[in-house]
Amino acid sequence: MAQFLIERHFGQMTPEQVAAAGSESKRQAAENFPDITWERSHVMQGPDGLVTYCVYSAPDEEYVRKHAAAAGLPCDQIQQIAQTVGPGDFE
Repeated sequence: MAQFLIERHFGQMTPEQVAAAGSESKRQAAENFPDITWERSHVMQGPDGLVTYCVYSAPDEEYVRKHAAAAGLPCDQIQQIAQTVGPGDFE
């Protein structure tokens, strides 16, 4: 399964809104998108509000976009991850 990095710009959000968005994403995946897996998200608070960088596994980019639309999530940019490396991969 391919991995994708999704950039989402939410604007100003309360902690309750963040929790609701995460719950809806999980619900949509469980009920309507069985071939998508939310692996992790990195959350940044910028001057214009909340921005997340989420890693998902999915069959293709269109599947990711359909899930985001169904969950009511922004989907500003999607990039397929070519490779994942970490410190342990190098001498």
